[in-house]
Amino acid sequence: MKPVEEDKPEFDKFARDYEALFKPWLKIAGGPREFFARARLTWLADLLCNQQILPRRVMDFGCGTGISLPLLADILGAEQVIGLDTSEESLAVARSAVGRRTLQLATPAEYRPREELDLVFCNGVFHHIPVAERPAAVDYVYHCLRPGGMFAMWENNPWNPVQSFAMKHSKIDKNAIPLPAPESRRLVTSKRFAVIRTDYLFFFPGSFSWLHSLEKSLIKVPLGAQYQILARKM
Repeated sequence: MKPVEEDKPEFDKFARDYEALFKPWLKIAGGPREFFARARLTWLADLLCNQQILPRRVMDFGCGTGISLPLLADILGAEQVIGLDTSEESLAVARSAVGRRTLQLATPAEYRPREELDLVFCNGVFHHIPVAERPAAVDYVYHCLRPGGMFAMWENNPWNPVQSFAMKHSKIDKNAIPLPAPESRRLVTSKRFAVIRTDYLFFFPGSFSWLHSLEKSLIKVPLGAQYQILARKM
């Protein structure tokens, strides 16, 4: 889900060069995009498992070029995966990236919410949505989920100095408006979601693997490079 510029989704112009545009920041982060994508979904899978939730029908809201799409099946065990994005160019890249895997790729105009999904996963999307349009985006997610369905909202943490610096200087984030975690929680709870927990992750670069075991002890410290708001539809 990306902001519109001259009636065309902004990320249409980034879709083909997305990986190249990310490379300078991944050097700072110390790991490839897939490392962080797997870490997010592994963390989420553990939380859902602890609550005895097995999501079978899931959506990647703002899937972009699709790096998380195969992992939703591989890590979460999803049987039905929907990739949603306003950028048709990004969906075209995602379609070629996922190969022969069976999944549905669509724009919000093409996919009508039917209140049937078990989980909506969303990573780094809402800072690209204009502030005035964010409540409607949360409402869309709400109507995609079945009663009791889960919303896993990952966002870049503007309180992390490295993340803040990266967003201010990244071409991809030129028009982004960051959300601190309290703002995201207010946004989500205003649409009849109950927030279960907020976790902060990615305190250490991917290359500092010997420090990753400390992440679990720091999840409530609001300085991780990203945070996750995990909420349940009431």
